[in-house]
Amino acid sequence: MVPGRGDAGRDRSGNLRDPWYDALASGWGEPDGTGAPASVVPPRAAARQRSASPADIYLEVQRSDAFQEVRGRYRRFVVPACALFFTWYVAYVVTATSAPALMARPVAGAVNVAMLAGLGQFLTTFLLTWAYARHARLRRDRAALDLRWAVFEQKRQQEQRREREAGR
Repeated sequence: MVPGRGDAGRDRSGNLRDPWYDALASGWGEPDGTGAPASVVPPRAAARQRSASPADIYLEVQRSDAFQEVRGRYRRFVVPACALFFTWYVAYVVTATSAPALMARPVAGAVNVAMLAGLGQFLTTFLLTWAYARHARLRRDRAALDLRWAVFEQKRQQEQRREREAGR
């Protein structure tokens, strides 16, 4: 990938734009105790010790059955919902352009089929949003939170291990 705007914030170990990555990256502009910014390049001794990086932890979680289940639940809702909504939208547009007489048919007073179908587009948008939020709350949020805590626990254990090794 060519370095540039799309590559900003990315390093070789993973994508730092992860919404769960809210911890400070040590050594990135933080004072090193002397008042000068700490070096971004890790010492060679630390590079030799192969411990799991945050990217390795995230990859491990991504390969887990629990993560795959959450992603599966997401896909089983989103793919059919998007297909259904897109079909409904295209049907409205095609009908409006190919059958103007049908769309102009009055239903009640000045209200015609096209107006009802157009309002139906708004209604289905709100219903789909409500259904998505409900599905996420009932089927995915708890499992995703459990995964997030698992990642934080692994990172905490990793930091404790590093502190013990640094104390030797």
